[in-house]
Amino acid sequence: MDNIEKNKKEMLDKKVWAVVGATPNKDKYGYKIWNVLKEHGYIAYPVNPKYEEIEGEKCYPSVEELPEKVDVIDFVVPPKVTKKIIEQADKVGIEYLWFQPGTFDEEIIEKAEKLNKKIVYYDCVLAELTEK
Repeated sequence: MDNIEKNKKEMLDKKVWAVVGATPNKDKYGYKIWNVLKEHGYIAYPVNPKYEEIEGEKCYPSVEELPEKVDVIDFVVPPKVTKKIIEQADKVGIEYLWFQPGTFDEEIIEKAEKLNKKIVYYDCVLAELTEK
C-alpha cells in the first residue's frame, strides 16, 4: 500500500475534521464535503472567513480559531489560500491534510512534505464516503 492509500485510510478513521472553504451554497463542494462528513458521523467544522455560520453551525474564520484541535483538514479552496492554511495547520500541530482536486500545486505538496504532514491529494472525500 502506498503512502497516499495509507494516509487516506488513517484520515477516514479520524473523526474530527475541518473543512476549509465550507460554504452554505449546496451546489458547491465546500458544502457537499462538509455535509457528507457530518452524515457519516464525523465532527466537521466549517472554516471560511466569509460566513458567520452555515446551517446554524458556527463557521470559523481560520483553523487557529477552532474550538478544538482537529485531526484532519480538508481543503476546498484555491491553491493560494491552501498555502496560507498549511502554515496555520502547522502552527496548531495538525498532521493530516487532504487536498481536494484543484486546491494544490507542486509547491504546496512539497511544502506539506517538508513539514512532515501526512497528505492525500487527487482523491475526493465526497467520492470516498459516498462509495461506501
